[in-house]
Amino acid sequence: MLIIGIAGGTGSGKTTVVNRIVECIPPGEVVVIPQDSYYRDSSHIPMEQRQNINFDHPSSIEFELLVDHVSRLKSGLDINQPIYSYLTCTRSTETIPIAPRNVVIIEGILIFTDPNLRDLMDIKVFVDADADDRLSRVICRDIVERGRSVNMVLERYEKTVKPMHLQFIEPTKRYADIIVPQGGNNSVAINILTSIIEKNLKGT
Repeated sequence: MLIIGIAGGTGSGKTTVVNRIVECIPPGEVVVIPQDSYYRDSSHIPMEQRQNINFDHPSSIEFELLVDHVSRLKSGLDINQPIYSYLTCTRSTETIPIAPRNVVIIEGILIFTDPNLRDLMDIKVFVDADADDRLSRVICRDIVERGRSVNMVLERYEKTVKPMHLQFIEPTKRYADIIVPQGGNNSVAINILTSIIEKNLKGT
């Protein structure tokens, strides 16, 4: 099994990189584990307070469960991946059954901040992008997918996204084996990653 971690700032293009890699891998060979599924449940917090949750701080992630799930997959065991809603900031009572695959991709902004999770990864990839490019993507995404206004997005960016990126996410670039500038637009880097995965699959 090949375990790949793909990190990078909010709006850097991580999901695009992941999707382009998955498109190149034979069906059934790869499973993607999104960090976002492991945000801590906030159903015990009043709804009006949930909008103030700092999703860019490592404490917002239940890393213990994520590490346990990746370890179980590595041992050949199935897991039940949580389902998290950004609209309600809660976990669903339902889960997604995930079976082990030859390639496991863990994707998220904070995945390199946890040493136990990093130790499970065979390849660590950091997707890099200019701050202006990331902000424009965040604005578009949060309005469409998370029901936020432009002012809400900009306020959150200044209060949490930008400072948390500088404090927690940017420093983890030093753990990366491969840095992908220009996000999903970097076809050369994506082709190199895909070649590494394909070579690994042929060896299994």
